Amino acid sequence: MVKSPRRKASKKDIILQKAAAMFREKGFAATSMRDLAESVGIEAASLYNHIRSKNEILEAICFNVANRFNENMEAIEAGNGNSIQKIETLLRFHIRQMVENYEEVYVSDREWKHLEEPYLSNFQNQRRNYRKRFAAIIENGIQKNEIKKIDASTAVLIILHAVSGIESWHRSKEKINGEELENNMVVIMTDGLRKTI
Repeated sequence: MVKSPRRKASKKDIILQKAAAMFREKGFAATSMRDLAESVGIEAASLYNHIRSKNEILEAICFNVANRFNENMEAIEAGNGNSIQKIETLLRFHIRQMVENYEEVYVSDREWKHLEEPYLSNFQNQRRNYRKRFAAIIENGIQKNEIKKIDASTAVLIILHAVSGIESWHRSKEKINGEELENNMVVIMTDGLRKTI
C-alpha cells in the first residue's frame, strides 16, 4: 500500500505545537504572546499574521482534540463488536493520544477553563456528551450481561482519570514503552469491567 506523503507543517501548525508545549509547561494564563513568538523564532508582531490572539490558539488546540475524540467515538458506536471490545478500542485510542499527542491532549484537558464564550459552553457540552456516550456503551454491556452491574458514570470517571495519569509516565525517567503501557492499562481496566460466568 502506498502511503500518501505527509503534509508539511504550516507556520500556524508550528505555532499551535509550540503553544501546546508552553501552555502545558507554564499554563495558559502565564504564557505571553511574546514568549510564544520567541519559541517559534519570529517577532511578536509577525505572530499576528498567523493567529489573532492567545485565545484563538487555545480554541484551536481544544477543538482539534475534541474533534479527534468525537470522530473516534462515532466510528466505535457505528462499528461491530461487543461492549468490552468497544471499550478496549476507546481505551487504546485515549492512551495513544496521551502518549503521542500528550501536550495537546493535556492542554485540552486542563486549560479549557480559560476558553471564552461561546467556546467555553460548547466545549463543556462536548465533554459532558462524550462522557455520556462512553457511559452508554458500558450500560449497554451491563444490559447484555457482558459487564458487571456497576455505575457506568463512575466507571467512565475512573477510566478517564486513569488515562490522564499517563502524565506521570511522561515525567518518569525509567519507564516502560508506550505499547507496554497501553497493553497493561487495557488489561487492568477491561478485566475490572468484564463479567465472568
